[in-house]
Formats: sequence, C-alpha cells, structure tokens
Amino acid sequence: MKGVVSICCFVSLLLLQATGEEEVEDVPYALRDKSHIEETLRLATDDKSGDYTAALQKLRKIYHSAIKPMEQAYKYNELRQHEISDGEITSKPMVLFLGPWSVGKSSMINYLLGLQNSPYQLYTGAEPTTSEFTVIMHGEKIRSVEGIVMAADSSRSFSPLEKFGQNFLEKLIGVEMPHKLLERVTFVDTPGIIENRKQQERGYPFNDVCQWFIDRADLIFVVFDPTKLDVGLELEMLFRQLKGRESQIRIILNKADNLATQDLMRVYGALFWSLAPLINVTEPPRVYVSSFWPYDYAPDTSRELFKREEISLLEDLNQVIENRLENKIAFIRQHGIRVRIHALLVDRYVQTYNDKMSYFSDPELVFKEIVDDPDKFYIFKSILAKTNVSKFDLPNRDAYRDFFGINAITSFKPLTTQCSYMGGCLLGKIEKAITDELPALLSSINSDKQPGLTSCEATGCDEKPKNRYRKN
Repeated sequence: MKGVVSICCFVSLLLLQATGEEEVEDVPYALRDKSHIEETLRLATDDKSGDYTAALQKLRKIYHSAIKPMEQAYKYNELRQHEISDGEITSKPMVLFLGPWSVGKSSMINYLLGLQNSPYQLYTGAEPTTSEFTVIMHGEKIRSVEGIVMAADSSRSFSPLEKFGQNFLEKLIGVEMPHKLLERVTFVDTPGIIENRKQQERGYPFNDVCQWFIDRADLIFVVFDPTKLDVGLELEMLFRQLKGRESQIRIILNKADNLATQDLMRVYGALFWSLAPLINVTEPPRVYVSSFWPYDYAPDTSRELFKREEISLLEDLNQVIENRLENKIAFIRQHGIRVRIHALLVDRYVQTYNDKMSYFSDPELVFKEIVDDPDKFYIFKSILAKTNVSKFDLPNRDAYRDFFGINAITSFKPLTTQCSYMGGCLLGKIEKAITDELPALLSSINSDKQPGLTSCEATGCDEKPKNRYRKN
C-alpha cells in the first residue's frame, strides 16, 4: 500500500511539473550549476577534525582494552570472520555504488567530485566500462594506489581484502585526491552487474567481495536507469546480500531526463514492480529520481523536480557524514555485544562439557552429544535466562558445530578463570564498555552538538536563571 502511495505522490509531482513549468531553452551539453552541492554538503564549513580525532582515539582505546581481549580469548573472528582493525575504527564513512552496468555510477561520482574533463575522472561510456573496484579517498596529492599496496598498508581499512586472493587485488585500485568532500567520506565504485553468464567469470569471488563492502558501508546507492530495470540472477543475489541493511539502501533512478513525463511515470512504476519481490520490508528504501551528471537537464523535462530530488539525496548523504562518529560508536558497541554473547555461549559449552565428563567418559562422544543437541542441555536458553541478551541477537546454533569442529572445546577456559590481578576480569571489562564507557562517549558527543541547560539558549547570557519554585 505504501508503494502505491509513493507512486501516486510521484505521479502528482510530475504532472504539476509538466503543466506548470515554463519552457526553458537549454544549450546542448551545457554544464549544470553545482552551487547546491557545496551548500547542501556544507563543504565551506570547517570540520572539527580535532574533536573527532580525540573521540576516535578514545573509542580505539576502549576497543583494544575491553573488547579485543575477549575476541582473542574466545576466537570470535573464526565464527564471524569480521576482524576490526584500527584503520576500520578511524576510517571515514563509506558510500558504496552498486547496480547494473552503464547506469551512471561512475558519472555520478565524477559529478559529485567535479572530476569531469580532468585526467582523473572515472572512465564512463555506453558499454561496460568499470571492471575494477575503485576506492576514491582523500590524499594530499592526486595519485593512484594499487590494490596490493592498499591491502599491505595496515593504517587503512582494506588489509582484510587480501583473503580474496591476488586476482582480486589486481582488480582493486585506489584514487587519492585533495577534495573537501573526501575529507569526510570515501566513495567505492563497483563493476556493473552483467547478467550474461559468460561474463560472470571474473576470476575472484565477486559476491563475497561485494558482501565485504556491504558490511562496512554506511550508505549504499543502488543505481538503475530507465533501460535496465530487469532483475536477473546476479542482481537477485545482490539484493539477498543487502538483506538486513535496508536502512542504508537508497535506490536511484538515474538518467530520468531522457524520458518524457508520461514515460517516466511508467518506468517509475516498473522499477517498483521489479524490486518489490526483492525488498520485502514494511518501509521500502527511498527512491531518488533525477539525472546525476554534470550537464544540464534535457529540455522540456521536470528540472525543478529533479533538482529537488538531487538536493534531497545530498541531504541524506550529509546526514551520514554528520553522524559518522555516532554511527562508529554504535557499530563498535554492537560488535562488543556480539563478542560478549559469543563468549557466554562458549563458556556455557565448556561448563556443560566439564560437568558431563567423568573418568570413564569418552570425550568425543560427550562433545558430539552437546554440539549436536545444545537445547537438550539448555545452552542457549540459559544465556537468555541469566542475562539481558535478546533471543534475536543469538547466533545460529549450527555455526557452533563448525566452530568447535575447528577449535577443540578443551582449548577454551571458563569465563570465571579469565581474570588477572592487574587487568581485572574480561567479562567485567566488556560489560563495563557496553553499558557505561561507550554510552558515555556517545553522550559526550551529543552534548557538544546539543548544548544542555547551561547554554545561553536555556538561561540567557549574563542572566541569572530564575527559580520557578520560589515566590516573588
């Protein structure tokens, strides 16, 4: 029903534009005014990089002192295969561009960064042009960085990409340049999705690489154009990988000024119809309709509507940039909660194993009985009963069968023994980080953005605050 309402609203907007807008003469391929980009993204304002650096260093310290020791003690990375590096903690927000080939992903990045007609503009064309994963990031000078160098640099957040092999690293390239927007965000351009099976032989695990970037992206732009609305196997697989990340997804219908108003309404409805089976959520992702490239809109099109859509998308992007530190703290806290749950489960497995073992017991049979049927020993239910863990946060039970198949259960110590005189207990430190330290860090940032009652707005400068409870 919401999808129908969205289509009706969009149709009414188009009709208003079509009937109420005067004809404007355009020079073919004239450059578009881009002042709204700098204004909406606030590129002229100074960034409080010093404040952010101090907060990130404190976040890094909390992670290394409270969360990482528990990760290492109970080998969490072997369960989730998501290792957090210092580069990932201090990295800028990542904006990921996905979609079919030649829908305008590279052109959109060129437009936002003003790279058109420059030596470092991303190559674009009507045919499939992008065959690499291109990371556009900030640097003191314009230069390209090979994927092998990016993966070898521990200060960056891309070192885990080495696990996808040398063939992939040859398809990974970085571009550094001094740009105000790149001081706050990093763009990732991806190869276009091609539904031809013969062209799917890329020489590296494309879907796994996409999943790696999806897991770390703060904003995901899935771009379409009016000629590429069909959903094939590879695009369907991509939307399966995006499951659970709907809040980060934005759908873009690009090149909208290539169509007349009536045709555009049909295409908009067709896009909703194609994506409806793939995005099965109550609140569908926002769809932006415009033409994201540096040249002016085609004549006799809904230019005011397209510009409003573009500004709305830029505001969305700016919101992610403004909230980057809060999102980073929330991400580390969520990661800490998962690590804590994992440690509690492993501890429960170890306790159950030790209780079941006797002098005459067969260790392999005891271990197999516990792992094959954990509900029989109330392993997961006991975690829910004794802690404030939500049942929706519990990991898959089958994952622990594989986990203990690699890691012997006798190699883990109970949580009660993971304590030291100087360092304290691992469980106490991670619980303190989750319940006290990380929320306090988040509150300190929010208090800087939203001053409390001690500000001039609350009491008035050079004025004594009035006591509401005292009679005059």
